[in-house]
Amino acid sequence: MLDTATIKKDFPIFESSPALAYLDSASTSQTPLLGLTAMDEYYTKYRANIHRGVYELSEIATDKYEQARETLARFLSAESEEIVFTSGSTLASNMLVYSLEKTLPLEKGDEIVTTIMEHHSNLIPLQELASRRGLTLKHIPLTEDVDLDYEKARELITSKTKIISVTLASNVLGTINDIKRLSELAKEAGAILIVDAAQAVGHMPISVRELGCDFLFFSGHKMCGPTGIGVLYGKKERLASLKPSLFGGSMVERVDTHTAEFASTVARFEAGTQNIAGAIGLAAAIEYLSRIGLSNIEHHVRDVTEYALSQLRSIKGVTLYCAGDPRKNAGIVSFLVEGIHPHDVAEIFSRGQVAVRSGHHCAQPLMGALGVTALVRASFYLYNSKEDVDKLVLGIKKAQSIFA
Repeated sequence: MLDTATIKKDFPIFESSPALAYLDSASTSQTPLLGLTAMDEYYTKYRANIHRGVYELSEIATDKYEQARETLARFLSAESEEIVFTSGSTLASNMLVYSLEKTLPLEKGDEIVTTIMEHHSNLIPLQELASRRGLTLKHIPLTEDVDLDYEKARELITSKTKIISVTLASNVLGTINDIKRLSELAKEAGAILIVDAAQAVGHMPISVRELGCDFLFFSGHKMCGPTGIGVLYGKKERLASLKPSLFGGSMVERVDTHTAEFASTVARFEAGTQNIAGAIGLAAAIEYLSRIGLSNIEHHVRDVTEYALSQLRSIKGVTLYCAGDPRKNAGIVSFLVEGIHPHDVAEIFSRGQVAVRSGHHCAQPLMGALGVTALVRASFYLYNSKEDVDKLVLGIKKAQSIFA
């Protein structure tokens, strides 16, 4: 177990709210002082635009921004030419789908395969693409233990499958999907594999080379970074062939009155002024997490999750909707309390300074598959402890007593 008392000292929010049990990192995590300081230094010491000015401030800002790209590349076992900064997972998902539509020779009847557990930010762009081009959208179902049905996946992925887009870890169930296994199926079908890693990056060691994916995206704010910054990874050869879908300054080599020639590097996917401070802050967050150790964080979250599962299973009237094996769970425990609406449960938690999320978690098709309309979700990260779980348990019992 990590020393959470020491770790919390790195996060200013726990100084201002020392009694807070923050169990909503799957929605957005807290930011360490190291990241805040890095962004503050940009704004106060070398605030300037990048890739434009020849004066010292601009050159420093450009160097810091590109150093952040290199930090991200090392973190993912990628190359800097494979890292595109975005505003987050949602933009990365949308711009990638539009670019693939412009690049791939898609024909009516071609197939897209995804899963029933996808977040709306990954699912809806696929739905829209299928609607625009007359494609068939297929969903890999779940097994009884809320794992992906890989045998069904093998049936669904055919020679007509052009895109496979899957979450690495479910934001509702915590289920960690076997991307390597899906990568093999994608190779057999000649399909492009996209991975939504928003719930996984920063929570466990990740190597894009080992995963075998063509593209991967995530948001900084779920891994101790700032909001408004994210990353799209793409294999170098894939990015080289991909047509851009956002247009503006900085992404061109030459423009005349009727045509434009786009940059040959990742720059052509970064139109306009980027979130410079956000990229620098994200790199600082990565340095912080790397110092603690991603494997250490993964094992710590696994221990807290195992404790939470054991405690909630012992409470009569609580039904769990999550991966029951903590080794296959990214640190998320979703549940219902019999006879009490999830929003009421969350509000009662709030009275005791326990922060959780309630609702459909931007995964309504999954809710339908589970036969529910909403769930309470507690999600754990490096600053959470078993004491936070104890507060969660007390909150459930409080809610049960109020509604008894």
